[in-house]
Amino acid sequence: MKSKSILVLAALLPVLSQLTPPLWAQTETTAPAPATPSFPMVDFGAADILDRIAPTPGTEGQITFEPSSDPAAPGLNVTIQPGKANYPGLEYNPPKGPNGAVIDISKYGHIEAVIVNTGSVAIFPALRVDNRENANGPSGTNTETTAVKPGAKSKITLFPGYAYGKKPSFKLRTAEIYKMLVFTSKTAEPQSYRIESIVATGTVGEPVPVNPETVRVKPKDSYLLGNGIAVDAPKQISVLAPAEAAFEGDALKISFAEKKPGQAVVYKPALGRWDLREGVQVTVKLKNIGQTPLSPRLQILSNPGPTDVATLSTPIAPGAEGELSATFVAGTPWVGIKDSVKTEWNGEPNTGTKFTSDAVSGVKISANPADAAQTFVVESIKLGVPAPAVLPDWVGKRPPVEGDWVKTFDEEFDGTSIDETKWNVYGDNYWDKRSHFSKANVIVGGGVARLHYEKKTGFHNDDPSKKQTDYATGFLDTYGKWVQRYGYFESRMKTTKGPGMWPAFWLMPDRGVQAGPQWKRADTRNGAMEFDIYEYLGRWGQYRYNIAMHWDGYDKDHKQTGSTTNYIVPDKDGFITIGLLWTPGKAVYYANGKVMLEWESPRISSIESDIMFTNVTGGWDNNGIDDSQMPDDYVLDYVRVWQLKELASAVDGPKSPK
Repeated sequence: MKSKSILVLAALLPVLSQLTPPLWAQTETTAPAPATPSFPMVDFGAADILDRIAPTPGTEGQITFEPSSDPAAPGLNVTIQPGKANYPGLEYNPPKGPNGAVIDISKYGHIEAVIVNTGSVAIFPALRVDNRENANGPSGTNTETTAVKPGAKSKITLFPGYAYGKKPSFKLRTAEIYKMLVFTSKTAEPQSYRIESIVATGTVGEPVPVNPETVRVKPKDSYLLGNGIAVDAPKQISVLAPAEAAFEGDALKISFAEKKPGQAVVYKPALGRWDLREGVQVTVKLKNIGQTPLSPRLQILSNPGPTDVATLSTPIAPGAEGELSATFVAGTPWVGIKDSVKTEWNGEPNTGTKFTSDAVSGVKISANPADAAQTFVVESIKLGVPAPAVLPDWVGKRPPVEGDWVKTFDEEFDGTSIDETKWNVYGDNYWDKRSHFSKANVIVGGGVARLHYEKKTGFHNDDPSKKQTDYATGFLDTYGKWVQRYGYFESRMKTTKGPGMWPAFWLMPDRGVQAGPQWKRADTRNGAMEFDIYEYLGRWGQYRYNIAMHWDGYDKDHKQTGSTTNYIVPDKDGFITIGLLWTPGKAVYYANGKVMLEWESPRISSIESDIMFTNVTGGWDNNGIDDSQMPDDYVLDYVRVWQLKELASAVDGPKSPK
């Protein structure tokens, strides 16, 4: 979790009402309009320009800049050397004007920044525009990004109120922009570019152009087809001959020829992709109107990859109705490349899934080539959630494999306060800059602990000498108090509900006080590893989470493996039970008693680790948070750990002092 530093390039836009008619469908029928006036937001030739620009915090010494002296290539030349900064760049602070040290672009519709890549590697520059908190409203930012090949020029276009692919975002107050940033992603090679210009242009209220491929459409009342859903047959049906398909009323009639391989019909969104994050399976209701038993195949398609193929256990008889469901859950758990010691997000062939439920491109119904001719009607296609998970009897009672196991850690969260002989409620926050840890936000009661996230101003770790932020959250780890090398680690939990949240259950190395300073104790090099047992991003919806392992630090040598597309259904009480079986050279991850992911490699950690639970915001693929959905709790029912007697060692167990 600590290593995630990938700039979000999300492209979700649920609101299409501004596009009437769609901007991409407009055609020019009159003479071109006069050029739109523009306002230079930065004067790179100003005498005080170097007083207005500074490296972003943490990039001093890594980045240099100077105004261009070439009239044919105006702007600011920027050079970035390899370094540790996740987002090296520059910030610009405007001079004081009639309304203070702010830029007023309230008479314009959008901002354009022109970037020229003068280096030898591709760059991914971003433009961020900031408001600070005042009587007119809260602080907030809008950010857009682009990609620029070596020698090429590209434009970043930022519409106030939108971010990361023109997705609705913080409603920027355009009359009071107090700071702008231009930055790129973390780099292992030198980068150089020129900021040619940053201007405000366009007209207030102008439509925001949207790439149709970035549109995400949530199904109405969970129906993709049927229940009165309007369809556009030419756009929404794709047929692989000799199959035939046509709409008859609200239903889709399909015919497959006898014993012809490759026949299929794909039902697609009319625009963009379906957003199916609110479910974990798609069910097709069928009626067999042919003369032979019906046994089609069903698969749900997404940009990164499809679900497994679903088939009927019993064919549907002529004249009868039936249902066929395809689940997002992988039929075969993800298996890491055996003995690999490098970054690898692809597992062994035919394991796991790459299906992403928020980018669904179609529902594919295909024929079994061994069948006779079939004719049937698709009466409806609906998103849904299977029945609550029923867990195996061993879950919570013992590890998933046989052996001479001893329970070594048992936290039931009974009582009304956290047991500080086991847990720390304070620590460093490496993951977001908006949240502070507070003991008051670790709430124990009713047999659970809640890491309570809320909008509440306070100091980090309840220490007035620390940073003050506007959001408070709870934190738990056993660093310096309890560690174990190998074993089975399990927790029963309820995740958060709101967008932008980033709760996690994980292990980090803790070699003990004898190892030296904290960075050496928790270093993931030299045989150690970060285990992300459960890592959830609010943008993904309730049913998807990440499992990952990170090692060799978080700089240029950093390596990682795992899967971001793990799907799970809660139990009848809304809880999920997550576990890690960690043995020498192997890690196996469980969800509700089933194997989700495993990796066998000599690089699996052999260093004792502490337990961590965090409930922050952000991450590498997330939305902004929504204050209207606060507070938001990460609920822990229990934490239990077992150890095999044959693997027990002197490093295991309670530690003192910290």
